[in-house]
Amino acid sequence: MFEKSLQSKILIVDEMHLSLMPMLKDRGFIPDYQPTIAKEKVLEIIADYEGIIVRSKLKIDKALLDKATRLKFVARAGAGLDQIDLVETQNRNICLLNAPEGNRDAVGEHCIGMILCLFNKLNIADRQVRKGIWDREANRGIELYGKTVGIIGYGNMGKAFAQRLLGFGCQVLAYDLNMSKVSDFFVSRSSLDDLFADVDVLSLHIPLTPENKLFFTESFFQRFKKNIFVVNTARGELIEMALLKKLILSGKIRGACLDVLENEKLATLSPAQKEAFDFLVATDNVLFTPHVAGWTEESYTRINEVLVDKIEQLYTKSAEKI
Repeated sequence: MFEKSLQSKILIVDEMHLSLMPMLKDRGFIPDYQPTIAKEKVLEIIADYEGIIVRSKLKIDKALLDKATRLKFVARAGAGLDQIDLVETQNRNICLLNAPEGNRDAVGEHCIGMILCLFNKLNIADRQVRKGIWDREANRGIELYGKTVGIIGYGNMGKAFAQRLLGFGCQVLAYDLNMSKVSDFFVSRSSLDDLFADVDVLSLHIPLTPENKLFFTESFFQRFKKNIFVVNTARGELIEMALLKKLILSGKIRGACLDVLENEKLATLSPAQKEAFDFLVATDNVLFTPHVAGWTEESYTRINEVLVDKIEQLYTKSAEKI
């Protein structure tokens, strides 16, 4: 039974927009903002809290949950839940909350921006002009108009991206394990075979799970009839950097927009990862951003609003059942 009390304390262990604290207080919760807290300290104090709000720093695993005897919910300030032990939380009837509604618009716009930048060589042209190079022919771009864009994963992020493609004259195909999600006029429902046959641009919008971590293999990409562009704003572990290197060298991947990497702690790259990363960095048809697709000024506060509403609904729904 979720009932607010003077002890409804929520631990916040990552840096968040400071609007979160007054939002929680206004709903009758007691926020404890400790963005620099170490995991060892979390283990010491977590038994005092009904909720914990995380971003990416802390893994919610069995060791932590064993200590969290009063925990009612885990709230993720973002979309992905891959840092949370889903089985353990479910077994303990701990609610999981996330906020994909908070940054979906940012992700949709970021995907469009990356594609337009790559297609029109904006990054290369800007760099050249700053060096006094005025080379029009070498910077001739290609158009998004008329291309077939395939979306794998049609949740909040995939749909936001599809909405923004509406004015570009593309054919947009969407595939999801739950095809009931693909039910609007922004896209056409498609099988994987449809994607393999028609796609020019493939954009990934799925969570990282044990099942799909090895889904995007070389044999998967070789099934595409055309040589394609790839956009990944989901999780870097979906596609290994060494595979990207191989497919770019072969021409199967014409270019890539990467907001995420297989290993984002660049100082800890393995030798094989470092070799592949160095190749990608030196390749003009690869565009990088540092996992910021959903990282806008607007999404920073909107994520708070979504999470606080969902936390409040947990307690409201419980009260209604009494």
